[in-house]
Amino acid sequence: ASGAAQGRPPQSGKAVRDSVYAAKARADSARLPYVEADVFFMQGMISHHAQAIVMAKWAPTHGASAQVRTLCERIINAQTDEIGLMQQWLRDRGQTVPEAKPVPMRMKMNGMVMDMLMPGMLSDAQMQELDAARDAEFDRLFLRFMIQHHRGAVSMVKELFATDGAGQDELVFKFASDVNVDQTTEIARMEDMLARTVLGVRAP
Repeated sequence: ASGAAQGRPPQSGKAVRDSVYAAKARADSARLPYVEADVFFMQGMISHHAQAIVMAKWAPTHGASAQVRTLCERIINAQTDEIGLMQQWLRDRGQTVPEAKPVPMRMKMNGMVMDMLMPGMLSDAQMQELDAARDAEFDRLFLRFMIQHHRGAVSMVKELFATDGAGQDELVFKFASDVNVDQTTEIARMEDMLARTVLGVRAP
């Protein structure tokens, strides 16, 4: 008999899809278990990506050059998609799913709980400095700060892979590896842009 005939409301298409994804997540996790470090990495990278998107969205209103605006569009598109992927991974595993906001993460260090920004994330003062900049000065600060930001993301990946048992989950491994490659490549591109467009020399 159908669920409706037994007095249970029929599942919506979305509910069915979600339950299928959750079942697959459980099966994946049984084969390649995830650990606390994987969860923390995904939660922290959501906040990290959210700040990059805020920074990139300022480009059109702050007089950014065409080259920097193109870079910002690429960052917005890629990192928005990745936030969705990270949130779905957490949701499928019954973990806390943070909103896409650039906020500190709660961490336990030496027995104390404290709120800390993820590596490379800009301080409030740096964000205010970037928001106040216009035209060539915005380009210069944006590139310098986004290089800092990307280096922080790369360091998060290295820390994840250096943690016992972490990075074994198939999706976490692929996503973290992609972050490492993509952001390392983008750092080199931004360093070249910074040298050429602001300092007037070509990086080697």
